[in-house]
Amino acid sequence: MTFRDDILPLKDKLYRLALRVVCDRAEAEDIVQDTMLRLWERRDEWEQIRSLEAYALTLCRNIALDRCKAARQGNLSLDEQQDSPIDLRTPFDQLDERQRVEQLMRSIDRLPEVQRSIVLLRHVEEKSYDEIASILSLSTSQVKVYLHRARQRLKAQVE
Repeated sequence: MTFRDDILPLKDKLYRLALRVVCDRAEAEDIVQDTMLRLWERRDEWEQIRSLEAYALTLCRNIALDRCKAARQGNLSLDEQQDSPIDLRTPFDQLDERQRVEQLMRSIDRLPEVQRSIVLLRHVEEKSYDEIASILSLSTSQVKVYLHRARQRLKAQVE
């Protein structure tokens, strides 16, 4: 395993995860730097790690959570959305959709940390249940239960 081939390609995923937790681009970049540094310092252990990506994401998440606790920051709402180049919706439809997305993101932000992390890893990062379980140190069945509860809570809040 090499840093260039195995660790550097993860930096975008690490950045997105850190950004969702700390809500600040500069802070997220610092967290990714710290994560990369800690991974480099533990390079002798890479061979024993079953999934280097899961390990890196877990490390990044823990660093971000530690910084949030220290700074008492809120969580990022996913307010960045990309519109299609040609948008045939009326301004009213666009506003309505934007408001629904904002409401959903606020609802996600109000979820407990574990549920929020699972929802983001599953639906934004498109991780499998097993990968999420590995990243969050949970069993696969716990991930499914937390995700189900989070979806129920979101559905109730959005309705």
